[in-house]
Amino acid sequence: MPSDASAKALLELDALTRRLRVECPWDREQDERSIVPHTVEEAYELADAAQRGDDAKLLDELGDVLFQVHFLSLLLEERGAGSLADVAEHCRQKLIRRHPHVFSDVEVESAGEVLRNWDQIKQTEEGREPGIFGEVPENLPGPLFARKLQRRAATSGLDLDEVPYDAIEAIVDSLVASEGRREDQFRLVGDLLFACVNVARKLKVDPELALRDSSGRFRDRVLAAERLAQQAGEGWSDMTKERRLDFYAQAALNERL
Repeated sequence: MPSDASAKALLELDALTRRLRVECPWDREQDERSIVPHTVEEAYELADAAQRGDDAKLLDELGDVLFQVHFLSLLLEERGAGSLADVAEHCRQKLIRRHPHVFSDVEVESAGEVLRNWDQIKQTEEGREPGIFGEVPENLPGPLFARKLQRRAATSGLDLDEVPYDAIEAIVDSLVASEGRREDQFRLVGDLLFACVNVARKLKVDPELALRDSSGRFRDRVLAAERLAQQAGEGWSDMTKERRLDFYAQAALNERL
C-alpha cells in the first residue's frame, strides 16, 4: 500500500477513535486501567493468529491492536501527557538509538550481538530504573518473566555457553527424591519450569508460544480420544482410567501418522 494511502487510513482511524470517545457511552467511560485488559487480550489474539499463520486473522487482529494504540494515545492527549504523534516519534527515536549498527558506525556479526547491544543501550537511557533487572515488569506471564530475567542476567555477563539440559535432569532427580515434602516440591517445580524456560531461551524458542502450542495439541488429542471412544460405542465418562489412556495413546499415535 502506498505511504499516502497508509497516512490517509491512519488519519481516518484517528478521527473515528476521537468520535467514539465523544459519542459512544462505553468509550467515554474508559480510562487506561479499564482499557488495558482489552489491549492484552487483543495482543494474545494477534499472537495466536501469527502462530497459526492465518494472514486474514492477522490483518484483523493488527487492526484491533492499532485501535488500542490510538485509543490509549488519545487518553494521554486528554491529560496533556502526550499524543499519538509523540508516541510515534518516541518510538522512532528509540529504534534509531538502539540500532547503532544501522544508523551509526557500530559493527555486529550476529542477531545475538544485536540483542546484547540492545539491552546494554537500554541500561544507559535517561530515566530508566537502574540495575540489572531495572524495569522488568513483574506482571508478565510466568514464562516471559523468567525469560526476561534470564536475558538481563545474560546481558550482564552471567550466562552459560551451552544449553543447560543437565540442570533439568538434576532438578528432576531432586524432585523425585522430595516425595512428601510439599515446600521442597513447590520450590523444585518452580526451578524446573525456570530451567525449561532457560533451555527455550538458548534454543531461541518462545516459551509462551511453545507451551500454548503444546497445550493445544494436548487438547486436540483428548478430543480425538473421546471421538475414538464414541466410535467404539463407549462413553468417555463411563469408562475406566486405563481405557481412557488406551484411547489417548491411540489418538497420539494417529497424530504422528
